[in-house]
Amino acid sequence: MRMRRKPWARPELDACGFYIKDAPSLIGHWHEGFARKQPLHIELGCGKGGFIAVTAAENKDINYIAIDIKSEVLVLAKRNIEREFSFADTPIDNIKLFSFDIARIGMVFSEEDTAERIYINFPNPWPKECHKKRRLTHPRQLESYCAFLKDGGHVLFKTDDDELFGDSLEYFETAGFSVVSCIDDLYENGIPDGAAVTEHERMFYDAGLKIHFIEAVKDERGNATKATEE
Repeated sequence: MRMRRKPWARPELDACGFYIKDAPSLIGHWHEGFARKQPLHIELGCGKGGFIAVTAAENKDINYIAIDIKSEVLVLAKRNIEREFSFADTPIDNIKLFSFDIARIGMVFSEEDTAERIYINFPNPWPKECHKKRRLTHPRQLESYCAFLKDGGHVLFKTDDDELFGDSLEYFETAGFSVVSCIDDLYENGIPDGAAVTEHERMFYDAGLKIHFIEAVKDERGNATKATEE
């Protein structure tokens, strides 16, 4: 379902102090834009920001960047972040937002922008064969993340889609990652109290769907193989 256009979304984002209007201009300098030099975690496809808002407010010793392609969605993430930081009574100084096509992520991050962790929560599963290269866990995409994810860095991935879950296990291995955790039903015993979850995560869980989880670590050899070019 398409989200209705919100003409006020872009002006509201442009007026936001933690929204980045021209992300490519900061390539190689993301660490310098935060109040404190500390580990960097990135969420690719943050949606309405339910996960990143809670996570960033609770972990002020980590810097966060949240990305989504749609301003209409990102403006809701901005509001959720403001709300969670207000609840926590803490300044919004460890998170940045920007709108960008993740397929072109190499235009905004370089090896100087070292990240220790990447979150990929409930991305589009792109089920058609001709569209699978668009998946955020496809080896071609994982290869692009290797440019800024440090050796030993982690990718944490969640999906409700059975096929994407199975395919992603193969994708990570192809791209030079080691899968250190693979859970078919993450919330078999329920969602823990206080857990930071996305809006889709809660919706899928309430609908009785399994939440699949993979944690993969970038090996020192962590560049995708020639298989990504096929």
